[in-house]
Amino acid sequence: MSGAVVFGVEGDANLWVADLKAGTVKQLAPAGELARIADLRKAGATVVKKVDFAIAVSTAKAAFSGHFEPHPDHH
Repeated sequence: MSGAVVFGVEGDANLWVADLKAGTVKQLAPAGELARIADLRKAGATVVKKVDFAIAVSTAKAAFSGHFEPHPDHH
């Protein structure tokens, strides 16, 4: 299992790293290959590697309650 996840959220230009073992999330300044991928993201690309489930929710409370808001384009 991976120990960390790098992610970006629609509407936020920043990249973040979640350290799964430490239980922390910090802003990441992309460098090297991650910087190239961040540039692709700015151009509209979506990059997913070794992540098999992800949903953005409005608050952590919503996630803990089991609720998420479906995208308005999906039924």
